[in-house]
Amino acid sequence: MTTLPPPRTLDPRDAPSVRWGILAPGGIATAFARALLAETGQQIVACGSRSITRAREFASQFGGFTAYGSYEELVADPHVDVVYVASPHSAHREHALLALRAGKPVLVEKAFTRNATEAAEVLDEARQRGLFCMEAMWSRFLPRYDVVRQAVAEGLLGTLQTIVADHGQLLYPGGPQRLADPALAGGALLDLGIYPISLAAMLLPGELDVAATGVLTPDGVDRNETVVLSRGEAVATCMTTMSAQTANTAVISGDAARLELPGWFYQPGPVRLVGVDDTVLDTYEPPVTRHGLHFEAVEVARRITAGDTESPLMPWDETLRIMRLMDQVRAQLGVTYPGE
Repeated sequence: MTTLPPPRTLDPRDAPSVRWGILAPGGIATAFARALLAETGQQIVACGSRSITRAREFASQFGGFTAYGSYEELVADPHVDVVYVASPHSAHREHALLALRAGKPVLVEKAFTRNATEAAEVLDEARQRGLFCMEAMWSRFLPRYDVVRQAVAEGLLGTLQTIVADHGQLLYPGGPQRLADPALAGGALLDLGIYPISLAAMLLPGELDVAATGVLTPDGVDRNETVVLSRGEAVATCMTTMSAQTANTAVISGDAARLELPGWFYQPGPVRLVGVDDTVLDTYEPPVTRHGLHFEAVEVARRITAGDTESPLMPWDETLRIMRLMDQVRAQLGVTYPGE
């Protein structure tokens, strides 16, 4: 009987501990901090905000650590080993460069920057300074994704034919203001669409053909889109909306079998291997499904401790490739951000 390979993901608690500084204590930073403190031996030693009150409130949620009323003070703290950049997309370039120029390795929340030009600038800075830098595409570090990578590489699906993934959340109108604001690089693509696109890109290396269609908001950011990525006989359909709650599932199909990722495909969860006759051949069940952001954090800790500047699970060339793909999508949709 065909079986799925077990994940090769190491125990997060076995990773060396490094001291984290969190830049911009918003919603994703809160989830990141909770995951670190609940699931790893990592230390959070400081946070920085443009508001000292907000920084202090954030620090108090997690037992207290140094709170700064500016990002400059945070990156200058000698007790901070690595900076997690959690500001809006529009500020990622500025804040990543701020940390790197202060001599700090960085984990930059996805999408890495607004566009590929900005991404290249940040990565060039990290390269010149010999500092670790990584995009926080946290799904790629989950045990679930490692099962998928191995199953496809080992040929369990036969020849890959299609990838279908959707990510939709009811966030517009009435959701976070940044998603509606072109000045903050709003829209569905950089926040939500990157998940199905990154999954497809992970399984379809090399140059991809891109075709995109969608609907924009009155302010000119993307509301709904479908992106088709293709290479040879394989086609990936990536659907995204910030105007509806969708199933958020993914199916990866070959001519011999398929993988199903039920639930929200980019979060911790099971993987089903299904035969061409619809028989479930095997299922990977994760031991726990809470959190997930800690897997990327411990990868950073291991790489920094080893003296590496990038991770093979999310290398710099891959971040650039995905930013270029999304640049093509935005060009086809007619989305531009102020200042580009």
